[in-house]
Amino acid sequence: MHADGPTTHHPDTVTSPAPPFAAEPTSGPGALLTRAVELLHGRGAGSGRTILGLTGPPGAGKSTLAHYLVTEIDCREGPGTAAYLPLDGFHFSNTQLDRLGLRSRKGAPPSFDAWGYVALLRRVVNERFHDVYAPDFDRTLDEPVAARHVIRPHTRLVITEGNYLANADAPWPEARGLLRELWYVDTEDAVREERLLRRHTIGGQDAATARRRIASNDHLNGEYVKSARAVCTRVVRAGDLPVAVDGRSVH
Repeated sequence: MHADGPTTHHPDTVTSPAPPFAAEPTSGPGALLTRAVELLHGRGAGSGRTILGLTGPPGAGKSTLAHYLVTEIDCREGPGTAAYLPLDGFHFSNTQLDRLGLRSRKGAPPSFDAWGYVALLRRVVNERFHDVYAPDFDRTLDEPVAARHVIRPHTRLVITEGNYLANADAPWPEARGLLRELWYVDTEDAVREERLLRRHTIGGQDAATARRRIASNDHLNGEYVKSARAVCTRVVRAGDLPVAVDGRSVH
């Protein structure tokens, strides 16, 4: 994919960009796995690393799909062939969010070290002879944690997922320029909000506080993400997603 030029948008403003790519239908997780494997072996695969991006609003099922693809590809192609790199690992710490006055907007675009994320994607592409470590977000701690994931020298497909990979504000177009494809995970708002409510209450918030967070923050972030769906190469419908590994929830 090629990055389009950055423009300025406010996260709370919904726009409708012209679609440079046509969304492609899918039919279940097996079809998604087949396409991901094609990125390894198909035309244009080359000998370097390929990065597949997954985007969509909060609670759409991006990380569940990413984990499924990594697990299944490693089973087929050998351990370490695929690796996971989540944008959520680049959340600012709570200390930095407090310093910036962003604690109530945690998960919004300004609450991420987005440039650090792009720098790590570049390392993944360019550094092939040693391990590259990636951070994650720990929902129990409610904090990012360093080096939970590793991209090995023999890793050929890296699956990265995050809310804002399709959006137009800098540096997201730079990140998008490093991706081979970008898939949009499309799940109904009511389903996503139920998942978010469960996520926030499991994290320790009471139901009323969790609902206020969804209305004042998660909903705004989700609408901003939806505004950029047209730039994605493929739309993944909720019915095509795999069941979460734990059998209970989708992330």
